[in-house]
Amino acid sequence: MLQKTPAEIVLIKKACEITRDALKLAKSMIKEGISTFDIDKSIEKFIIDSGGSAPCIGYMGYPAASCISVNDTVVHGIPSKDIILKKGDIVSVDIVASYKGYCGDATRTFCVGKVDAEKEKLVRVTKECFFKGIENARVGDRIGKISSAIQHHAESNGFSVVRELTGHGIGKKMHESPEVLNYGKETDGAVIKENMTIAIEPMINAGKKEIYVLPDGWGVKTRDGKPAAHYENTVLFTASGVEVLTLEEDDEYYAKYRPKG
Repeated sequence: MLQKTPAEIVLIKKACEITRDALKLAKSMIKEGISTFDIDKSIEKFIIDSGGSAPCIGYMGYPAASCISVNDTVVHGIPSKDIILKKGDIVSVDIVASYKGYCGDATRTFCVGKVDAEKEKLVRVTKECFFKGIENARVGDRIGKISSAIQHHAESNGFSVVRELTGHGIGKKMHESPEVLNYGKETDGAVIKENMTIAIEPMINAGKKEIYVLPDGWGVKTRDGKPAAHYENTVLFTASGVEVLTLEEDDEYYAKYRPKG
C-alpha cells in the first residue's frame, strides 16, 4: 500500500531509528585492516539487540545482514572475510532493519582514511543528489521531480547515474511500489501521496553509467572499473513537507528534514 496509516508510520520510524543507529555503528568500525564480514556481523548483532530483525538475510538467497560495497562495486557487495579495507577505499554500507514487521532502509558511503580528490567529490555529490532530489518535491508532484533533480546534479558534476537500479517504496516489505528512478523527466513516475514512505537512493558512478553483475549473482560493479557511491534514506511525505526518517541527528540537514513526533 502506497499510503501508510499513523500506526504503521510509528513502526516504520522505529525501524528507521534502528537502521540509522546500525549505520552509526558501521561508521565507527570503518578503518584500514577490518573485513567487511566483521562489519556485517556487528551490524546483525546490533539490529537484533535493538529489538529488530535483519530481513536481508535469506532474501532471495542473500547470505548477510547488510550489503557492503567497496570502490567500483556499486551495490549488493556480499560481506567477506577476504575483503579487507585499505586506506583510500570508499565503502558503501546498505542496511535494512525490520521492527514488528515494518522496514527501514538506508545507505552511506564512507571513506577509509584519506581518499583521492575524485572519490571525495563523488561521495559528497552523491549525498547532495539525494537532498537535491527531495528539496522541491511535495505531495501531489510526480516522483520524476526527484529523479530529474538527482540526474541533473550528478551529471552537472561530471558523474553518471546507474539506470538498472532504483529506489522503491518501503513498508511491510523492503521493496514496494512505487519505483523511484535516479534519472528521467519531472513528469515521469507515480504521484507522491500523503503518508507515502519511499527509499530514495542515488547510485552514482565516477565514470560511465554501464555496470555488470558478478558471478555470485549479487555484486554490481562499474564496467569501466571507476568508483561508485551510494547514499540512501527512507523518506516520509506529509502534507507539511518531507521527513527523512534515517537521518543522523548531527547531520547538517537534520534540522530541516528531521522526523516529527
